[in-house]
Amino acid sequence: MTTQTTDLPPTRGDDRRSWLKEHSELGVCALLLALGALVLTDALTMDVDIAQRGPVGPKTVPIVVGAGLLLIAALLAVDVLRGGRGQAEGGEDVDLSEPADWRTVLLLAGVFLGSAVLIEPLGFPVAGALLFWGAAFALGSRRIDRDPLIAAVLSLVTYTVFNNLLGVPLPGGPLMGVL
Repeated sequence: MTTQTTDLPPTRGDDRRSWLKEHSELGVCALLLALGALVLTDALTMDVDIAQRGPVGPKTVPIVVGAGLLLIAALLAVDVLRGGRGQAEGGEDVDLSEPADWRTVLLLAGVFLGSAVLIEPLGFPVAGALLFWGAAFALGSRRIDRDPLIAAVLSLVTYTVFNNLLGVPLPGGPLMGVL
């Protein structure tokens, strides 16, 4: 008994899916294009007080970043359409055969969300210390004796640098009078 197989010619939908799969990097180009357009639109519609202007105004950096995003999107699209392909990820400490560690990802997401919620009522020094300590814990550090101390010092140094040296006001929370 013999079985006969027939090879059907590829349909138009199959050709289209194949082309899209081969040029999937165009999705990144579209994302960069949308992000660049959003940044430029926001920068160009920004209200700037005349008194705040100097040689380089507050619109300069967003305009440069938006234009850079548009340029990178165009250059990447040209490269992809000419046959360029991105290389598969490879690294000395990355094992691509292992599944993603979703526990760590979810712990980090929770720590970031928690610090975003707690920064206003507790202030940056406390919320930042919890952020640094929680991130260290999520990434595997279990040194209960030193991690909270390092997190507190790092948070206070960050707060001091931004608040006092750079002039970027961060919420101090209950420690506002102390710091």
